[in-house]
Amino acid sequence: MNIAIIGAGAGIGLECVHQALEKGYKVTALSTNTNHITDHPNLIKINGSATSPTDLKKAIEGNDAVLITVGTKNKKATTLFSDIAKTLINVTDELNFSSPILVITGFGAGESKNYLSFFMRTVISLFLKDQYINKTEMEELITKSNLKWEIIRPGMLTNGGATSSYKVISGLQKGMNVGKISRFDVANFLVDEAENQKFLYQYIALTN
Repeated sequence: MNIAIIGAGAGIGLECVHQALEKGYKVTALSTNTNHITDHPNLIKINGSATSPTDLKKAIEGNDAVLITVGTKNKKATTLFSDIAKTLINVTDELNFSSPILVITGFGAGESKNYLSFFMRTVISLFLKDQYINKTEMEELITKSNLKWEIIRPGMLTNGGATSSYKVISGLQKGMNVGKISRFDVANFLVDEAENQKFLYQYIALTN
């Protein structure tokens, strides 16, 4: 299986690279900095930007699934996520691309903001408000497009290891509790889902 991982240089994306290669998949990794990605016979590294049509087209063409795992440490107003969505939609139209595209946003984007715990609502409001506004715009652009999409909204990310008990929640449910989850577990879900899609055209929450 061939997987493109966009935002592969750190965090969830880098962990996805490791897990996909361990499964024997062929991986195309796009990042503005691929220096942290160890060379591998089944790995193609592309130094570039997810908002560049040329770079993104090169990364996704011919792949069986695409994982969008781009993040940013910038807490100020950003259009990064919506810019990626617009570029992705244009590029996939040009390529007539029909493989599934799994997109990481975060629990608190879109309608999920109404289901946040008090603690998480406070954290996002104080530190990540602008990011989540733009992640919401990203979701809206993608879900209204012709992409074969899946939106994944993990809870608060940690650097913990693998667990055998993380929860996959489809849709929004009264009383749902979405807390912490490790980047390892998020990557585990993404790589498995890339091969065997169970939640296409759905919003998925991930939590321990």
